[in-house]
Amino acid sequence: MAKRLWNVLVTGGAGYVGSVLVPELIKDGHRVTVLDLYLYGEVFEELKGHPNLREVKGDLRDLAVVEDALTGCDCVIHLACISNDPSYDLDPELGKSINHDAFLPLVKAAKAAGVGRFIYASSSSVYGVKDEPEVTEDLTLEPLTDYSRFKALCEVELNAEAAPGFTVCTIRPSTVCGYAKRQRLDVVVNIFTNQAVNTGKIRVTGGPQKRPNIHIRDMARVYQHLLQQPDEKIDRKIWNAGDTNFPISELAEIVKRVVGDHVEIETIPTNDPRSYQVSGRKIREEIGFELHYTIEDAVRELAEAMTSGKLKDPLTNPEYFNIRLMQQIKLR
Repeated sequence: MAKRLWNVLVTGGAGYVGSVLVPELIKDGHRVTVLDLYLYGEVFEELKGHPNLREVKGDLRDLAVVEDALTGCDCVIHLACISNDPSYDLDPELGKSINHDAFLPLVKAAKAAGVGRFIYASSSSVYGVKDEPEVTEDLTLEPLTDYSRFKALCEVELNAEAAPGFTVCTIRPSTVCGYAKRQRLDVVVNIFTNQAVNTGKIRVTGGPQKRPNIHIRDMARVYQHLLQQPDEKIDRKIWNAGDTNFPISELAEIVKRVVGDHVEIETIPTNDPRSYQVSGRKIREEIGFELHYTIEDAVRELAEAMTSGKLKDPLTNPEYFNIRLMQQIKLR
């Protein structure tokens, strides 16, 4: 079957996942517009001048900027947000303005611009804490924080906007790990790898709590895969992405195995017993999406990036830590 080519707007396209996804979309032959504040600098130097890349530096909350970015687009992949609870809690008003208040205006502007497909990156945190051994998409949502509550609310608002000619789909990603041009070192596998490579000691808080993770290239592959599905297969669908579920103590052991036996693991108690594991069975069975990469792959690639100097001052550089950079630039 011939590959379907799109003119895609990727909001937050210069972020962690976007910095891997956008070059892959261009390699696939799609035209891509990136809308981003570029807080973490330029990430697409190698693509400068590429006829299929348009970069719009601007704020998602500015409707005029959004309408300009949507020009000529027939698909939106909406990644932009203040991501994760700690970053959100730093300034809840800011988080709400970006993660929720700007959402419906973006969706309506996309519809008005003739966009035919809208793919939303929600979060696996919308489930809250579940006792079920397998967290599937049909379980009730019990978001525990404003970050996850607004993620869940946007899912509902998006499905309500679905209409003939406007196909919508929601992905609930696991925690992303691995190396990217716009690196994050404030998520669990990446934190452990940074500690192991650069201090020789991993600090585990708790241990038995399970956390779902997905390799960043698999995360990009999810969106690539969705672009090739017919409308009726994905319309109003909600899927988990990633089902590599390990206790965090085991994640630390995986990192140690890859980085080296010299690495020590220190375990300290926690009062946060949250443990959850998500199932990726539905997306496999319904549209045939299979994971290709492992936690070990992510650790190896990160360790190589650190030892080769691709990542500068990984323990202290605020560019790799969302909260530190947001505090530094005083984003409003």
